[in-house]
Order: sequence, then structure tokens, then C-alpha cells
Amino acid sequence: MLSDHIIITGNRAISRSFAKINLTLDVLDRRDDGYHDVRMIMQTVSLFDLVLVDRTEKGIGVKTNLKFLPVNEKNLAYLAAREFFSATGIRGGCKIMIHKNIPVAAGLAGGSGNAAAVLAALNKLCGAGLTADELCRIGLRLGADVPYCILGGTYLAEGIGERLTPLPPMPKCTILMVKPAINVSTAAVYNAIDNAKIELRPDTQAVSDALGRGDIEQIAAGLSNVMGAVTEDMYPIVRGIKEKMIKNGAIGAEMSGSGPTVFGIFPDFASAKRSHDSFAYQFKDVFITEPVN
Repeated sequence: MLSDHIIITGNRAISRSFAKINLTLDVLDRRDDGYHDVRMIMQTVSLFDLVLVDRTEKGIGVKTNLKFLPVNEKNLAYLAAREFFSATGIRGGCKIMIHKNIPVAAGLAGGSGNAAAVLAALNKLCGAGLTADELCRIGLRLGADVPYCILGGTYLAEGIGERLTPLPPMPKCTILMVKPAINVSTAAVYNAIDNAKIELRPDTQAVSDALGRGDIEQIAAGLSNVMGAVTEDMYPIVRGIKEKMIKNGAIGAEMSGSGPTVFGIFPDFASAKRSHDSFAYQFKDVFITEPVN
């Protein structure tokens, strides 16, 4: 759980805010409320933002190392703090500093992870004693991925992503992540999926079974994301990165979320490092990571 990665020192909580990838992602029907039902396997990886939360007497302040990010109600971390104080009735405020390492608008739940980190940090810092379920209920008001980011690890996510079922942990492996210098509109991808002919859907049960066996080869073989075909048509560079990863020795490669980040599972660190070096001259955001369970 995310709370396991929080350190308290005086009036400050220091938390890691981890990225996630989708081992599978299937988009089902559009709901009456405009959202889509999904069925996907989500996995935490070791790439993280650092979130520092300080208690103050009043107000909420947010700073980041990226000048283009909003620091008001448009930032999920700000909203998370506001929701926490509202839900608990605890008086006071906080200052939040976010050092971003996870690329923005990358399909890695960076913003949702920041919100989750703030909720978990304030829960400890203020001694609120909220359970994981209670934190998740608050988190769901902020976004469908926030409850998962509070829990972390390996989960089957259904509904709009809020119905979470724990799965056996992903076995130890090396994961290379590459984000090209483009931003993808999640809303545009979802709208395009409604009219897309999806020929291949993920076998989420097969990947779940492979997790139970600790079979990394079958997990890699089962990587699948229906959003990939749509995003790859919009941005062919995504398909090119996947193909190059496989050529470089990945045993499986797929796009995370609505993209554009592509990740590949490699048999060992050395082969991942060689692939990393072949991408690093072209792309700024290239990371070697591993599963966090």
C-alpha cells in the first residue's frame, strides 16, 4: 500500500507517488453517465514522484518543479487536500511540494498518484486513522484511478476503474518505459474507440492466471490494450517504439493507458539497458523500472 512508503518527520510527510502501467486494458460499453466500463490489470512500477506535505494552520498551497503545471483547483493534489479536510472535519491546512519525475499526460496516472499520495500523507500526518477503504472512497471523488493508486500493486480494475480485486503480484522483472514528446487526449481516444473496429481484445483472465503461476513469459505474451490501435493510428510513433522494443529483445511490449508511453518487459537488466541507450538519444523520457508490489 502507498502508506507503507510514507515517512513522517515532525510536521512533514514524505511520500513516493508511483507510476502505473496497464498489463491489459479493455474498454467495454459507454455508460449512461458518459463514462466507459473497463476491465484491466494495473501494475505499480518503481518510477515515482516525490511528494512532501507540511501541515499549516490554514490554507492549501501547492508547488512543483514544473512551472507549467497548475497549482490551484486544477491540480488533483490540491483537490485531494481539500477533500481530505472536508471529509474528516480536521481543521488546518497544508503546503504540498511535488517533484515530478513521472511524465505528464503519459498514461501513467501521475496526477492520480499525486492525489493518492496527498491523501495517504495527510491521513498519517493528521492522525486521522482512515482505513484504506475510507481513503479510497474519498479518492474516487477525485478520479477513477485514485483508489488504485492508494492501494498499489497488482489489481484487476473493473467498472470505471474503481472496482478493484487484488491479484497475485507480478514477478520480478525489468521494465523499460519510453514516452515520446507528444500529449494524447484521453477523451479523444475514448471517443474514437466508440467507432473503432476492435479486432483483438485482451485475454485478461489468461494474464491473471499467468500472474498466479509467476509466469513472466506468458504475462508478457498477454500484454494488450485496445486503446493502442486508436492511439497508434493517431500517432504512428507509438507503434514504432513498440516494434523497436521487440526488436531490441523485449519479450512483450504495449502502450499504457491512453498513451503515449510504451513499456516493454525484458528478460534481464542488461538487455533493457541496451534498449534504453538506443532510445535515449531520441527521447527525453526513457526509464528502466521494475514492479512494485
